[in-house]
Amino acid sequence: MPGLSDTTSDATARRDDTDAAALPRRRRLEPDERRAQILACAIDMFGERPYAAVSTAELAQRAGVARGLINHYFGNKRDLYLAVVRRMVTLPRLDDMIVPTGTERERVEASVHWLLDTIAEHGSTWVKVTSHEGVGDDPEVQQILDQADDAAAERLLLMVGLADSARSAALRAMVRAYGGLVKVAGREWITRGTLTRPQVHELLADMLMTLVTESLPKVDRRH
Repeated sequence: MPGLSDTTSDATARRDDTDAAALPRRRRLEPDERRAQILACAIDMFGERPYAAVSTAELAQRAGVARGLINHYFGNKRDLYLAVVRRMVTLPRLDDMIVPTGTERERVEASVHWLLDTIAEHGSTWVKVTSHEGVGDDPEVQQILDQADDAAAERLLLMVGLADSARSAALRAMVRAYGGLVKVAGREWITRGTLTRPQVHELLADMLMTLVTESLPKVDRRH
């Protein structure tokens, strides 16, 4: 029969084992995984509040990392925001995309569905980034967005069956103008809640159909 001290020691040991089992075990992440974890938290936070209201200290706490790791992987807060902007406007690789087929209307419907899926993935963060609700008039942010608009215009022309027309600066410009409607409609849907996704889909599909069947052919004929 054990003495009192042995019983106490056993009970303490069991309690320590239970407490240790209850504590979350932090898995050691590879650098790319840790960077992706920080970026994912930044995407959420910049979507929840204005740029000025996001602190790297709070971000580090949410991501479960030391604050110095944010500086290590991204530099300062502005550099981290630029990484968020790039992530928001990065399109899937062409090899990973299925280019729709069928009638013009079917291509248009599929293209709009793809656009809205892209917006919905990060919702409010996408809206804030593409509408300049970030660091204000920042030339580097504007350059990233301009390059993304060009890439999106070329991708959309490909999806609606007009890939050869992507070489025309005028056609790309018209599709970029359509992209402005996409951004505003996305805000009405995601941020303001004044339109539903089906309503936004119908609006964008009708406008894109008009662009494809009427506006773009007129520009093409003049060149």
